[in-house]
Amino acid sequence: MSKLFLAIAIFSTLAISTPSVTLAEAIPVAQAPNCNNPQTQSEMNQCAAIASRNSDRQLNQVYQQLLPRLSSSRKQKLIQAQRAWITFRDTSCEFERSEFAGGSIEPAIYNGCLANLTQRRTQELEQYLQSTRR
Repeated sequence: MSKLFLAIAIFSTLAISTPSVTLAEAIPVAQAPNCNNPQTQSEMNQCAAIASRNSDRQLNQVYQQLLPRLSSSRKQKLIQAQRAWITFRDTSCEFERSEFAGGSIEPAIYNGCLANLTQRRTQELEQYLQSTRR
């Protein structure tokens, strides 16, 4: 039951946080997936990968905005923290996906995890960015 809840939560997040994508943004396929209502596991996997890439792109934008606002010592601390966070995120998502190893849902679980954790980290960095504007 918890696996079903996890899958539903991931795909609910994807449907809300993943805008419709154009073919140019999609994984190279004959047709762009409908990420607002994916119908197959393949589409769900593709949409999760797109959500992960979009989350990573947004994180990097906020990170690049924050760095120049910090003193040299704080900048170095953020760089170290970000590197450690990336290791944590990737390892944590590897653990999460291991429960579904070999299953067709495995890529969606992994990329959904990456997207969710990256969105949370982006929110944290946005808070730091807001506090530097005061």
